[in-house]
This record gives sequence, C-alpha cells and structure tokens, in this order.
Amino acid sequence: MRPVWRVADVRAAEAGLIATLPPGALMQRAAAGLARRCALLLGDRGGVYGARVLLLIGSGDNGGDALFAGAHLARRGAAVAALLLSPGRAHAEGLAALRAAGGRVVDRPPAGADLVLDGIVGIGGTGGLRETAEQLAASLTGQRGRDGGPATVVAVDVPSGVAVDTGHVPLTDAGRPRAVRADVTVAFGALKPALVVGPAAELAGEVELVDIGLTPWLRGTPALQVIEQTDVVGWWPELGASSEKYTRGVVGVATGSATYPGAAVLSVAGALAGPTGLVRYAGSAKGEVLHQHPSVIATGRVADAGRVQAWVCGSGLGTGEESAAELRAVLAAPVPVVLDADALTLLVDGKLADRLRGRDAPIVVTPHDREYARLCGEMPGEDRVAAALRLAAWMNAVVLLKGDHTIIGTPDGRAYVNPTGTPVLATGGTGDVLAGLLGSLLAAGLAPERAAAAAAYLHGLAGREAARGGPVTAPDVATALRPVLARLG
Repeated sequence: MRPVWRVADVRAAEAGLIATLPPGALMQRAAAGLARRCALLLGDRGGVYGARVLLLIGSGDNGGDALFAGAHLARRGAAVAALLLSPGRAHAEGLAALRAAGGRVVDRPPAGADLVLDGIVGIGGTGGLRETAEQLAASLTGQRGRDGGPATVVAVDVPSGVAVDTGHVPLTDAGRPRAVRADVTVAFGALKPALVVGPAAELAGEVELVDIGLTPWLRGTPALQVIEQTDVVGWWPELGASSEKYTRGVVGVATGSATYPGAAVLSVAGALAGPTGLVRYAGSAKGEVLHQHPSVIATGRVADAGRVQAWVCGSGLGTGEESAAELRAVLAAPVPVVLDADALTLLVDGKLADRLRGRDAPIVVTPHDREYARLCGEMPGEDRVAAALRLAAWMNAVVLLKGDHTIIGTPDGRAYVNPTGTPVLATGGTGDVLAGLLGSLLAAGLAPERAAAAAAYLHGLAGREAARGGPVTAPDVATALRPVLARLG
C-alpha cells in the first residue's frame, strides 16, 4: 500500500530534513523533479526547445518550486513566462534564477502556451482560490499549444485551491471549482489526501510522486493508505493439492425477495466469482438463483442454510418483519457478516444497531452516501475519510463507504482508499455484486479490512473492464469479474 500523509506530518518531515541540508537544497530537489516531468510532457508535444511555458506564481514556496523549475526549462530553450499573482511576495531567489536563465515576467497570460505550471498555492492553502486566481484558473482551457491542442496543466505538489487534508473542493456560485484542474500533479516526497480522495482527486489528474528524501522523516500514522494490486495478490487465498470446496470456505447469501429476485442473482454471482468453494443461498428468490446458478445450494430461510464461514445480507431483502427476522438470524451466527442495502435500513428502522456493538464476529457495512445519512443522521460531508472512521467506531464495524473513491474505515482508526473506482458503477445492482464478492473473501479467511479493500479494488477493475463494451449494467460487472481475477493470477 502507498501511505498518504496529512499536511502537518509533511511539514514536520520537511523541517527535519531541511535541518540536515544546505539552504535551499530541498527546493532545488523538488524543482529538478518537477522540471524533469515537464520536459517529458513537452517532449510529447514537439520538445522543450521553443516550447511556450506559462508559470502561475503565488507567494509561497510552491511558487518558488515553479520558478526554479521554469529556470531549468528556460536553460533548455523553452520560452518561459511567469505571471506573478502577488508581485511583491514572489520567491526572490526563484525569480532571480528564472530571469538569469532567460525567463520573463508578464502581467497577463500570453496568447498561447504548451504547458502551464500551477504554482499558485501549495499545501498551506485553505478555502479555495480567491476570485482573481479562480478566474485565471478557469481561463486555462483557452490556452493552446504549438500543435493546436490545449495546454498541458501541471500542478506543483497539489492543485491550487483544494482542501489538502480532506480532498474537498469549494465551488463558486456558478458551480465551478475554486481550484485548478490539472492534467498532471507532481507531488513532492509524499502523497497528500487531496490527491487520492474527494473531488480534488479528479482535479489532480495523473499523479507522479517525486522522491526528495522525505520518507525517513515521515513519522506517526498515515492519514490513509492507497490499495495496490500487489496487496490484493498477496492477500488472495492460495489453492493447494489438498484444497476442496469446504476448506476454501462456504459463504451464505441472504439477499433478494419475490419483489427483487435480481438482487439475489447478482449477489450470488459476485460470491461465485470470489475464492470460496461453495455458495449457500437462503431466501425467497431461490428459484431464480438456481435457474441462473445451478451450483448453489438454495434454501428458503437462513435457519435452514447449514454451516457457512460468512454471511452476506440485505441486497433486495425488503424491510418487512420477515426480512428483519432473517437479519436477526444472520447477526446471531458467530461468523463475519456483510450488511448491505435493506439490511442497513433495518438496522435503523428496526432498532437493531445496538446488536452490532456487542457482537464478537466481524461486521462489514457497505453504505453509499444516502444510506450513511440514514445511519448517522447526516451526509458524509467534506471529509469522507473522517466520516467513514466515525461510523466504523460507532458501529464497531468495518465501513466500506461507496463512491468514486471508495473509503474503507476500521474501528481502530485505519483508513484505506480504492484507486480503481469509476462512475460507470453508479448503476442499479452493481453494489449487490460487490457485497457478494466481499462475503466470499470473508468466508475464505481474509481479515475484514482486507476483504473490503480487495473487493472494492476488484469491483472497480470489473467496472472498467465492462465499460469497454459500452454502457454498463450490473450483470456486465459480474461477468467482468472473471477475466479480472484471471489476470490477477
């Protein structure tokens, strides 16, 4: 996993590192890495020599990084112009270096640019861009390069204007982000939350992390961690010569109803795609389930299902008394459970939430934002990581807070973010597939936070795979899980 660090931790690490280096050395390291990435981008658009580069310079060290990087590019033959948003407060040494290299200062954006370097505000910024800077950021779409295409926008460390520790992006009255939209963000030394969570992550574009020697100085606990494919591969249960269907794990699925049989079919499909050896279905949609999935053992009630290593409950279950009774039966089982959709509604309406905190076996809940609001009385808000962790602590459960950047929070305060999310999954039934896959991973023996992280990661990949064929439906996602898992190895 890749750790993600809060501003205070990054600041403390920078201070420790700077104390061991000559004055200005850390900024020079950052600027060199930034200039290298910019040169590579310009190389794809005709080369550095003769390229037109616009620097947007604020008053802090972020602007200094951009000025020194601009000096590197000017020495290689680029025509570099710096627009100073606070002329009397620009980084003096960086400005001198740019002028010495042949760069110039301008009082308005030039007619065109191949590359725009966003050095307006760094990790110390709060509250979004001010009006003048926001209007300037919005105008960047009008910049055109030598090839006639739009200018490539590169953010220095973070896109200016985003809330760095939460990923929140303030909006103008017209609904525009009060922040820069970058094609590439060059981050120095550590990932920050705004690069991986919330709407800010979309503004960051492609993120490249430049090593400036900061890692040994980062202390304490990361704000969260980014799930990677190597993690999922490492967690995946291995088959051996003695493996059989029961040793691989048995997952119980209590989902669907006569009204919503599709939820049962889809959640079972997700469970079958996972690593367990057997799926037991319990519910009134057993006819439809057996028609679609003849390998499943199906019964009408949880009490008749037989032994399982984990339960999935809720998708399409309904919220009547019979459904509540099935949920109580699932919660009474001494095995891990996944609670999704109607099970979450029953927790609130049926006043069953108190049963969770005293339960010994693990629980994973999978709310989207509106379900989160029903559980907590309010929407997740600007800080989705903090929201997931609050709910996890209150419910004593692992929380998989669904969204484009799904957050996994644990009761002991650990948080993870899934990088494979895609908006194409925002369609009916895909959450049912996710719940089934998650239950299969729990039944196979994965720890709850690992099962949730792996399920979110693979579900996102399946959504992307399905999208290659056009508009995505939930059955498409269930089908796409198989080639995704095959490539996983």
